[in-house]
Amino acid sequence: MITLSGSIQKKLFKEAFLKLCMAKSLAELYEENFKVVSKYVHATARGHEVIQLAASMQLLPQDLLYPYYRDDAMLLGIGMEPYDLMLQLLAKRDDPFSGGRTYYAHPSLNDPDKPKIPHQSSATGMQAIPATGAAMGLQYREKMFGDHANPLPLVVCSLGDACITEGEVAEAFQMAALKQLPILYLVQDNEWDISANAEEIRAQDAYEYAQGFKGLEAISMDGTDFTESYHTLNDVIHTIRTERRPFLVHAKVPLLNHHTSGVRMEWYRDDLEEQKLRDPYPITRYQMLDAGFSEKELEKIEKQAQNKVKADYERALDAPEPTPEDLFTHDYAPTPITEEHGQRTPKGAEKTVMVDCALHAVEELMQNKECLLYGQDVGARLGGVFREAATLAQKFGDDRVFNTPIQEAFIIGSTVGMSAVGLKPIVEVQFADYIWPGLNQLFTEVSRSCYLSNGKWPVSMILRVPIGAYGSGGPYHSSSVESVVTNIRGVKVIYPSNGADLKGLMKAAYHDPNPVVIFEHKGLYWSKVPGTNAAKTHEPAEDYILPLGKANVVQQASHESMSADEALTIITYGMGVHWALNASKNFKGQVEIVDLRTLNPLDEATIFASVKRTNRCIVLTEEPKSNSFALSLAGTIQQNCFKYLDAPVLTVGSESLPAIPLNTVLEQTMLPSAEKLTEAIKKLFGYWK
Repeated sequence: MITLSGSIQKKLFKEAFLKLCMAKSLAELYEENFKVVSKYVHATARGHEVIQLAASMQLLPQDLLYPYYRDDAMLLGIGMEPYDLMLQLLAKRDDPFSGGRTYYAHPSLNDPDKPKIPHQSSATGMQAIPATGAAMGLQYREKMFGDHANPLPLVVCSLGDACITEGEVAEAFQMAALKQLPILYLVQDNEWDISANAEEIRAQDAYEYAQGFKGLEAISMDGTDFTESYHTLNDVIHTIRTERRPFLVHAKVPLLNHHTSGVRMEWYRDDLEEQKLRDPYPITRYQMLDAGFSEKELEKIEKQAQNKVKADYERALDAPEPTPEDLFTHDYAPTPITEEHGQRTPKGAEKTVMVDCALHAVEELMQNKECLLYGQDVGARLGGVFREAATLAQKFGDDRVFNTPIQEAFIIGSTVGMSAVGLKPIVEVQFADYIWPGLNQLFTEVSRSCYLSNGKWPVSMILRVPIGAYGSGGPYHSSSVESVVTNIRGVKVIYPSNGADLKGLMKAAYHDPNPVVIFEHKGLYWSKVPGTNAAKTHEPAEDYILPLGKANVVQQASHESMSADEALTIITYGMGVHWALNASKNFKGQVEIVDLRTLNPLDEATIFASVKRTNRCIVLTEEPKSNSFALSLAGTIQQNCFKYLDAPVLTVGSESLPAIPLNTVLEQTMLPSAEKLTEAIKKLFGYWK
């Protein structure tokens, strides 16, 4: 595409100038029609156009692109029309990215003739981890499947310089450098955050910062010069395609428009006149005149762009709005697993501890090359701190079972990119107490991808989380966090109480196209806690699958107890099932126990049916009950079963304190137990006495 003299070919220059003029015309049209288009927030590429075009015009359909919200010129560069962008600008039903659900220049695209754009959020810098996960996925596919497209694909992650201060960007850079991934971080530096400028918010720019990551090659350049930008990126992209290693290109650009439509440049900018001197539009125009274009030719291109933008705007104004029914589509991708099947108790099967049922489930799933496992300490040396991955690295190799740094955000967020390239990652956060650094990725990137991409990019992943108090684990190894995670819509949540359920649910989670979090209680792994032998089960056969969202009545109240109005239901999960089983021994035939197994989706039909039979209900949880999932569930039961209840729904949980103490006496005082539950059952039976 480059002539021997080194100048950009005339045809390419013409295409770039047309798209530059379109991007400029978009910004101008939005200002002229501010009262119409400012109903929904938007930002423009004004000042950033040529670096975006120089990158995007070199991408291929096999590549993955992660733009950010100022990249409308980049979208034009890959072949999108102004009309497409305007449908999103106006939140129209036919918006090709999100169906009217998210902001302007927040693309998600899975067209066969364009680079693939998985969904990413508005949270600046957060796209770096999913993008790096996609590059890790490309590398994996090349090793495991022999994927060798010609030319080989790469990932481009577009970032603003201000977001480089985010810790999660550092996690992405670290992994790209460590694993030598085929990714280009394209950093557009306009020296502004919103109203904060570079002197206030950073010790160094992205180019200087990247020097600290050994193996991440960095280049700094003028991003207003199309010729320089195209040549530099052509060399970088060629190197990534052939040498399979990461680059950071730091492009200096001006910001010639508002931060967003809601944050006006005149409110805080004092450098606008100076910045206009670096406008890439006249610079490119001069270059084209030098390349042999006439003034008349340039005016014709400019007019063509203006007319196209104006006509597309009029069309977009008349496009239909979403319907109320559109709100309820694509929250989850349909799962193929809707029925239980396979052998739960195969002939000759021995009772197996819960941790081994999970281990064997992963081992069986790893027969699929798309499946891989990674997280802290799961590799060959240890096989997990609970031995939940023991022997897997030896059996499947270090490319398929491997350690990560202590990077919960990367572990979770990278699955978005892995899933986007067709892989099925199983990842692990070592303890529930340390899930918090990863919640940003779980909430902003993982959970919303399917819904905000209008169904194009569901994230298929399993996140394993050892959870719960066990053997004086203390304040940082004992927490229950299900109330937080179940409030992240778009994520399915499993919390099994025994090995057979864990194995069957894990198989269903693998085949589910949506993200699934599996909480695995540490105290049930080996049934060492007194009263938890029921967690040991006959191990199901390899073909056993248990669909998500189906609760299990593990113990039924007797007909006689229900007839005599002397029955109650305990709704619980995880360790709570074993407390309930042990406490119920004191109330022969009177206690029905419903094991939820899945917290989201919730099997309300089984819950309500049981409560309507027994007329009393306790919701039991290991969490502190204040503001909890359990308390919310109790309210749901009260609301739907009120006329059947002989007493209020009672919630039993831990004491509402900031952390679980290390000392055994204090730990036992805080947590529920079979003994405490027994007293609650007596209280409920004696409500009217």
